[in-house]
Amino acid sequence: MIRNVQISDAQQILDIYNYYVVNTVITFDIEAVSLKSFTEKIKIISLDYPFIVYEEHNEILGYAYGSRFRPKPAYNHTVESTIYIKQGQHGKQIGTELYKELLQLLKQDNFHMVLGVLTLPNEASVKLHEKFGFKQVAYLKEAGFKFENWQDVGFYQLTF
Repeated sequence: MIRNVQISDAQQILDIYNYYVVNTVITFDIEAVSLKSFTEKIKIISLDYPFIVYEEHNEILGYAYGSRFRPKPAYNHTVESTIYIKQGQHGKQIGTELYKELLQLLKQDNFHMVLGVLTLPNEASVKLHEKFGFKQVAYLKEAGFKFENWQDVGFYQLTF
């Protein structure tokens, strides 16, 4: 079931996220995030943007949200999308279902453009974005440094 995030979900969502922080280059956070700061992040984001979770048998298996792209007012109709699936739950269409719902909510909220910002290579995420019509519009070589290596970033754009 897909539903809106609740503050009580914070620990489960954080566990999903911190796996990626500690074990992958998918996010550019370097150290595990604290529950306090992540809870605050959920509160702030969900005030203005959709933040949804995929729950099955009281366990959160993934989450997705929109967030501010840049702080200048001309960007108010552009949103950055984020999606994470719990390790071991890939290949079950959870990401597809979450993204379908998130994009529908963003469109209803009159956002004009959605940007997916992906560490590359990341075949699964690229396929997910392209499945929904996102097109790669930028490639930033060596944009981030994590695990003693430079990481590339791709910007994928969907316009409603």
